[in-house]
Amino acid sequence: MATRDLARLAQRVKAHRLELYRSRLAAADAAGISKDTWRRVEEGEEVRDATYAKIDKALGWMVGSCLLIAEGGSPILADEAGRPDEVPPLTESEIRDAAFAVATKRLPTAPIGDVRAFVDELVKILQRPGSGSTGP
Repeated sequence: MATRDLARLAQRVKAHRLELYRSRLAAADAAGISKDTWRRVEEGEEVRDATYAKIDKALGWMVGSCLLIAEGGSPILADEAGRPDEVPPLTESEIRDAAFAVATKRLPTAPIGDVRAFVDELVKILQRPGSGSTGP
């Protein structure tokens, strides 16, 4: 994983927020986060990846754009990427691989059996009706 340039991200988030919202509070409300959390992002402080996803949506970017910016890329406007129902769902194998990679990276000392149990439970949850279930 590339090192995240949070100062670069802060600059892009603030600039785009100023185009769309009158204040940090308005942007934070649109994202469903606190004003203080939004401030942290605009000041280059690290927040959870889920928070970046909420900011992406509030700014009209595809989820993952904040992380792309922090790693040197550019945001993808949501309307440029197509409608969400046009995005193919992840396969069960792709979900398992991604969940396993994240879990072992974030919890390097966790027993492998616990990581596998977590991955199995996550897949079960995602396969429930209405959850945006996995593809074939």
